[in-house]
This record gives sequence, C-alpha cells and structure tokens, in this order.
Amino acid sequence: MLSTVVFDADETLLDLRPAVTGGLVAVLGEMRRLTPAAVGVSLADLESDWDAVFGDLASAPVAEIRRAALARSLARAGLGGHLDELAAIFFARRFALTRPYPDVLPALAVLRERWALGFATNGNSRAERCGLTGEFAFEVYAHENGLPKKPAPEFYAAVCVAAGVPPTQVVHVGDNPVFDVVGAQRAGLWAVWLDRRGDRLPAGVVPDATVSSLAELPAVLASLSGEADLPPQFRRQSGETSCVDV
Repeated sequence: MLSTVVFDADETLLDLRPAVTGGLVAVLGEMRRLTPAAVGVSLADLESDWDAVFGDLASAPVAEIRRAALARSLARAGLGGHLDELAAIFFARRFALTRPYPDVLPALAVLRERWALGFATNGNSRAERCGLTGEFAFEVYAHENGLPKKPAPEFYAAVCVAAGVPPTQVVHVGDNPVFDVVGAQRAGLWAVWLDRRGDRLPAGVVPDATVSSLAELPAVLASLSGEADLPPQFRRQSGETSCVDV
C-alpha cells in the first residue's frame, strides 16, 4: 500500500530556469558596473560557464558548482577577486525569484489529505526559501551529513528512513528520467515522471506513470494504490528489499 509521496524540487515543484537567469542577469549587471571589461561578456557566456564546469563537478554540492561557474565568468573580465561578492548577489536574486509552478500548491493540498508528503533534492532549493514552507512532513537534501546525490541508492534509502516506511510504500515524483525515475525504481520505490515540456524518455526508461501536470497526480496515485503492493521490478524478485539494505 502506498503511503508517501516524495517530490524532486527543481523543474518539478519549482520553476528554476527564470530564477537562475535572473540571478545571472544581476551578476552581469554588477560585473559591468565594476569594470568596462565586462561589456564584452554576455548572458550566454555566463550560462555556458555552468556547462563548462559541470562535467568535472557533477557529484559536488550544487552551490560549489555554481561558484565554480561564476569564477569562470568573472575571469572573463578580470574580476576573480570579487567571487564572494558576486556569488552572494547571484544566490540572493536566485532565491528571491524561485517560486512553485502554479499547479504545485493546489496539488499538495489535495495530496496531503491522503498521503504523507516529502521533499528531496540534489540542489540548492530549500523549501523554506522557495515558497514551500511547512508543505512537507520531511525534507532530504543531498550533501547534508555526507549524503550523495540522486541517483545514488543511499539517497533514496535516506528518503525512506525520513519517511519511516519501506520503499514499496513510497512514490517518487520528478522530471529527470535517470535521477528521478531509474534511480528511484532501482532503490525499490515507485516512480512517476513529470513531463511538463513534452519530452521523450530515453530508451529503456519506463516510469510507473507519467503526468504532464501535478493536477493529474491524485488520480494517478489513486490508481497505483489499487494495484499490487509491489512495484513491477519487485514482482520479478522474491521478497522485499528493506530501506536500510538498499
């Protein structure tokens, strides 16, 4: 029986892209105020600097990755000594602009009547800083107490420990097919893919359900709850895997 619904944060509950863009625009404005050399630096340059550093730092805390990207951006204009100052500007603006999608709060209100709700993220988005204060029974953040990022099985084990239930009672909802679907299913959780943009799933990725809006989720969860207690991958095995054994 399903008892708990856990949500990814960025691009699932939170409209992150406009917030990040706003943070970078604020940084670029300050760079141009500090030196004429920044006139030749564009927003596209700042956006590309994230991609340039991400590969080598993918497992690092997201705040570290962002600082590395900003350091690369500042070096374009000889402003390397201003990293702390410009990072503070970025994060202040980014959090000020980060808000839930319109479908989020209504869906959470409906879901809370039947299921325990959790918040679990690899990123910087703290629930209380993004318009989601008090919405969840528990919150799990990668890199707190050494916890690795999704899709590591240890992350999902921590989710189940926080929920206080075995993985077969937990549904994970997220937008990333690998982190939020494959990772969750391998750890024994159910997985619902949220596809807001009409994307295509990679070959071999089969969510337990797909929704295009969280408004669809209550009906989908009700349907899943009426099925056998075990997710498909567990039906092919003998016995259950406990949360602490994942």
